[in-house]
Amino acid sequence: MYIFLVLVVVISVFTFWVISLPVFGNLPEGARLEKIKALPNYKDGGLENLSPTSMKPDDVSYLDMVIAMIKGNENSSPKKALPNVKPDFAKMDGVKVIWFGHSSYLLQADGLNILVDPVFSARTSPFSFLGNKNYEGTDFVKTEDFPDLDVVLITHDHYDHMDYQTILRLKNKTKHFVTSLGVGAHLERWGIPAAKITELAWGEAKAVNGLKFLARPARHFTGRLFKRNQTAWSAFILQTPGHKLYLGGDSGYDTHFKQDGEKYGPFDLAILECGQYNVNWPLIHMFPEQTVQAAIDLKAKALLPVHWGKFTLALHDWNEPIMRAVKKADELNLKITTPMLGEAIVLDQEYPVKRWYLD
Repeated sequence: MYIFLVLVVVISVFTFWVISLPVFGNLPEGARLEKIKALPNYKDGGLENLSPTSMKPDDVSYLDMVIAMIKGNENSSPKKALPNVKPDFAKMDGVKVIWFGHSSYLLQADGLNILVDPVFSARTSPFSFLGNKNYEGTDFVKTEDFPDLDVVLITHDHYDHMDYQTILRLKNKTKHFVTSLGVGAHLERWGIPAAKITELAWGEAKAVNGLKFLARPARHFTGRLFKRNQTAWSAFILQTPGHKLYLGGDSGYDTHFKQDGEKYGPFDLAILECGQYNVNWPLIHMFPEQTVQAAIDLKAKALLPVHWGKFTLALHDWNEPIMRAVKKADELNLKITTPMLGEAIVLDQEYPVKRWYLD
């Protein structure tokens, strides 16, 4: 009995210590929480997707998932360093996109710098000693390399899109943060003033120096510790004076792509997730062929597949997502761009297509 009580105390103390760590952020409360509770998709203590979205199929057990992860895949990481290009951060007229691997990219639009879902730590994890390490060759850019940022855009609060250490290093060189409703609770805990944070629910918009950010539905989930779906997850439409981009964040395939294509399209570029999928979680991430179809649904003139090329979070070969996406895009006559890490896309001018991922 004594040993049991000691064990309970130790576990309780450890749990309290873990919860108190700033890396996990804060759950929404006060007026922020009340706004979340007033959303039409808030039910039974959490936010929901537009369509019923289970984390796994009924015929797949969590044990099945654990066994599959333990088995692994020897090709889930590249065997050699990935090639990269030194980023050119010089401003220019129009829109330039520079991808850094996974879902982190810089948008330079009409003189403004917008950094999306920045993750520049060595691992995608709340702890520096746990989690999957970045692929060799993907650490070619540091937070100190970036110019002053007008906006950091965060689609949702997962570790592979919102990295605590990265935010700490960027907060003093960033004028404003735009994110999904509820995520501001994390940012405020990390020392970012509320005046520098804009949180948007689906359908809400924010104008920043002539650019418009509009939050739209995605099919995913959120959470940094125990409770899921206490903060929102979003795609964002970015409207510049001359272009319109769809920034997809994380999303499984659903009807919202076609709805946004009909209502807001066509888009000059769709930046969509393409990677970390598996038959064991088919509704919260897209398979590559679905990524291509989503771009077509959006009436996108071109597709940039992201959410791959930096670290392994699923069981597929590391370069399978882009190979399947390119194959399907070619079949359906959709323009797809495959830049090397750090290489620039310039809308209406340059759409890199070198198949560097096959080397």
